[in-house]
Amino acid sequence: MVLYTSLILIIICIISSIRIVFTPYKIKGKFVSFENFLFLGAIYATIMISFGLMYALLEMHHYQVFDEHYTTEKESFLGRLETSLYFSAITLFSVGYGDIAPIGIGRVIAVSEALIGYTIPAAFVARTVLDNKR
Repeated sequence: MVLYTSLILIIICIISSIRIVFTPYKIKGKFVSFENFLFLGAIYATIMISFGLMYALLEMHHYQVFDEHYTTEKESFLGRLETSLYFSAITLFSVGYGDIAPIGIGRVIAVSEALIGYTIPAAFVARTVLDNKR
């Protein structure tokens, strides 16, 4: 029960972060500003940490998310969290290095995270340009 509640809260957090990018709201009147970069960084950090927590929670509840070569049953929660956050960052910001391979439900989660990672910059640029044309 705790696992499902945690996953639902994490998904709500991810959806809220993505929704902020797509809603019309003028952050700053300039095309490029320090506040805009901080805003984008905060969204990326929220999504990266949320997906990392999702991988770690699933691993802790014995769902196999990564290939067993990369995690062991004896690994502590902090070790799993570190691996999960690393994999989340690599998946969100690039296509990955290939040093950690997702399996099972981890593949579906990794694909959705990669799609979000590719969509955010395009939405942010489009929103900035459209907001400044008004």
